[in-house]
Amino acid sequence: MLTFVLIKINRLIMLKVGVLGAGHLGKIHLKLLNQSDKYQLIGFYDPVKENALEVSDEFGYKSFSSVDALIEEVDVVDIVTPTLSHFDCAKKAIEKGKHIFIEKPITKTIEEAETIIKLAATHNIKGQVGHVERFNPAFTAVKDAIVNPMFIETHRLAEFNPRGTDVPVVLDLMIHDIDIILSVVKSEVLHISASGVSVISDTPDIANARIEFKNGCVANLTASRISLKNMRKTRFFQRDAYIAVDFFEKATEVVKMKNAPEIPGDFDIILQNAEGVKKQIYFENPTVEANNAILDELETFADAINNNTTPIVTLEQGTEALRVAHMIINDF
Repeated sequence: MLTFVLIKINRLIMLKVGVLGAGHLGKIHLKLLNQSDKYQLIGFYDPVKENALEVSDEFGYKSFSSVDALIEEVDVVDIVTPTLSHFDCAKKAIEKGKHIFIEKPITKTIEEAETIIKLAATHNIKGQVGHVERFNPAFTAVKDAIVNPMFIETHRLAEFNPRGTDVPVVLDLMIHDIDIILSVVKSEVLHISASGVSVISDTPDIANARIEFKNGCVANLTASRISLKNMRKTRFFQRDAYIAVDFFEKATEVVKMKNAPEIPGDFDIILQNAEGVKKQIYFENPTVEANNAILDELETFADAINNNTTPIVTLEQGTEALRVAHMIINDF
């Protein structure tokens, strides 16, 4: 009897979810939502009829005839459509009182993002933006150790892929690093200088940006989608510590310094500056636990809805990342 009650309670808190967009990433979301015990996958909508039929036939997911038809049947709308349609999809869902998970970037324009924030507040719904690197196990393993960084350097390089080239590389790739940086630097942006080059696409494929914050922190970001190899590395420099995060290999490196002991050990690494101050270098090896970052971001959003807590990546944070991204693009 007790087992039956627990199962029934568990089913009651499962959220009915539908996915808008069944492209490459949309298929991943569909698969993970279907596996999750926090969601009940109702189905999906994709405007390309051939693709919708193929996905429905191959995986057995219900295909809806329109955006509105899907929205009516769910509690949560997972928006995995091209960026240009994010605003219209989100607006329809919010006005029907549905919670929204929306892929990055939140919208095409800042004005659209700000409108979504206002609508969400008016209709008392929750929203989360899909900045998935926040859930990368290499970052979560060290994020609490990143305290007041003063210099940050990021490299996000990818081999060419036609997907995503409808927007500049800043909105396609660099925005991941912008969000990570904004999550750890607790200061306002003071100045931005940037450059971008179009090589294959009509919009910049390679970009570099320097972001200066009011507290003195400087971040140097490089992104390319025409590289010969994939790389997603970020290095944080702060007082007495160097922290490196490899988002691609899911690995970390933490090097710290402390006052040197009066009598160093045989294997201690000691540095002495010009003033004679001695510091000992030591290494930390935080545990990086394997996970599925996309599943984690989707399930933590379910937790935020069920527990009435703040989502890990809020609509406001997604908007700030977009705002900085546009500041970079406008400086090209």
